[in-house]
Amino acid sequence: MTIINKGGKVLVSGSNGYIAMWVVRILLERGYSVRGAVRTAEKGKYLTEYFKGLGYEDKFELVIVDDIVKEGAFDEAVKGVDAIEHMASPFHANVEDPEDFFKPAVQGTVGMLKSALKNGSQVKRIVVTSSCASVMSPPDKPTVFSERDWNEKSIREVEQQGKKSPPMTIYRASKTLAEKAAWDFYEKHKAEIKWDLAVINPPFVFGPPIHEVKSVSALNTSLQTWYDNVLADKPKTKDVLAFSNAWVDVRDTALAHVLALEKEAAGGERIITTSGPYIWQEWLEAAKSISPSPLPSHELARGYPEILEGEKVYVTSYDKSKEQRILGIKFKTQLETTKDTLEDFAKRGW
Repeated sequence: MTIINKGGKVLVSGSNGYIAMWVVRILLERGYSVRGAVRTAEKGKYLTEYFKGLGYEDKFELVIVDDIVKEGAFDEAVKGVDAIEHMASPFHANVEDPEDFFKPAVQGTVGMLKSALKNGSQVKRIVVTSSCASVMSPPDKPTVFSERDWNEKSIREVEQQGKKSPPMTIYRASKTLAEKAAWDFYEKHKAEIKWDLAVINPPFVFGPPIHEVKSVSALNTSLQTWYDNVLADKPKTKDVLAFSNAWVDVRDTALAHVLALEKEAAGGERIITTSGPYIWQEWLEAAKSISPSPLPSHELARGYPEILEGEKVYVTSYDKSKEQRILGIKFKTQLETTKDTLEDFAKRGW
């Protein structure tokens, strides 16, 4: 049984974002109508033109929600939709005050659920974009995390350090607080609501962007990191290229958001979506293995191939069994994502 019928209308908040725009595209490709929420008409102009170019002008509509923290911000936007993909939340390193992250992350998420409770009479499911940041805190030894884990450590660190907290610690704490607030609201109002909740938890997200990116310096945080470590001319230290984490292709995690609307079993679940762990040197090797190079304007660094000799140690990895059981995505490989990303950059003249 599917949760919403093809042809149903889905509200996507933050719809001009890196993952969100792929979610909108996949929804449209699968026959849904989409109401995309953005903060300004200017931000929405690119989306309207992009989806018109793909022939979806009758299926895509734009709504302006200028401040997602404001009480009742989504009250109008939720009317008449069958499902919601709540994706609007900050992810960048330019932060000094933790509240700059916490307010939009927590209040924006709870505000969406409040609006759905108040005016979302047709809503059957809400999918919230969280992150593996709410699952893990950086381990000091190889660790396999699962949906049972919560990152309480980052919250404690921000409570202790306040404005002196590292930006990524603040970000991780914000994702944990926002997801916990969503589940708390859901449990508290279960008797009143007609919808259920699913949460998608991706790690680092890489792959080709379709949102508006006018230059390399305007790339979103995760893809900017990928560009810096794989393509940028600046020297890369051995420590950087030996760094290990987990990743997912943007198109796969976008698909997960859509499948979470379609699969009955996704209701009431937080689901980690990951292709697997990586070491940065592996991305360099993947890029160098593609012949001819999709991006001949860049001479790829050799890096430190010896990092990959012997037994590889992945410090952070995730148990994928729940995702495979419920969603069953065939995740893209590092080589596929690298090739597609380099081809996209080449088309942009980078």
